[in-house]
Amino acid sequence: MEPHFYLGCPMWGYKAWVGTDFFPAKTPASDFLHLYSRRLTCVEGNTTFYALPSEETVARWHQETPATFRFCPKVSRDISHSAPLDAQKSAALHFLERIRGLGERLGPIFLQLPPSFGPGQLTQLEHFLDFWPQDARLAVEVRHPDFFKAPHAQPLDELLQRYAVARVIMDTRPIRIGSSSEQQMLQARERKPNLPVHLAHTTDFVFVRYIGHPRMEVNTPFLDEWAQQMGAWLKQGTTVYAFCHCPFEEHSPAICRELYTRIKTYVPLPSLPWETEPSATETQPTQGRLF
Repeated sequence: MEPHFYLGCPMWGYKAWVGTDFFPAKTPASDFLHLYSRRLTCVEGNTTFYALPSEETVARWHQETPATFRFCPKVSRDISHSAPLDAQKSAALHFLERIRGLGERLGPIFLQLPPSFGPGQLTQLEHFLDFWPQDARLAVEVRHPDFFKAPHAQPLDELLQRYAVARVIMDTRPIRIGSSSEQQMLQARERKPNLPVHLAHTTDFVFVRYIGHPRMEVNTPFLDEWAQQMGAWLKQGTTVYAFCHCPFEEHSPAICRELYTRIKTYVPLPSLPWETEPSATETQPTQGRLF
């Protein structure tokens, strides 16, 4: 299959986006998903981590978005954070059945495991993957530090490769730059573990979560690095799902656009839907502030 590049934020609605070049002034919350899906091409569905949406809600998400858009919903915490993981078969399949209502808009589903889930529980993950339907693409995020070093990194990667599951790649380096007080503030707002970047490529797509800094000059070298890597993956025929976070989420769309611009210097990509939309505001957007 031809590789694709999908780019998005951790959510589709954020009040601070209203009145910027991302959302027009006075945009009601009911229009957030419709507008977001015509600016970026995927979203990390954090809402499903906290509650299973109704069939009607899933149908509305499908209806409000273009066919080219992709949702990457996070598996409910009642499944991912309950032990043992492999005892959650019924709940997991029920979750999947509901989410399948997204149809062709359903991208890889995101299973985030808790920091307590370590190499000693790897058999639970294997059993979980054994009953998970192969036609439902899955990306797994681990947070136990032992999975990022020998001898435990390779067995996990090999397990995921065997089941054609992606290993989520998370980069938190940007929020660990700056004064100690700045780092403390950013990490308090964006509670992500301090783990090394592990460039696992275990299936035909990759799933990258970039935790950006509110100051774009801090992001610049990291975005340059990621653009080169993602461009190489795309040239190899690998589909890329990339999600840009920020402790101050008002900056996340701008980080997305900066990343996209850089990747286009390595591989030909169409314009972002955002770039083909009419200007959202009559005036130039103001520079975002950290505080």
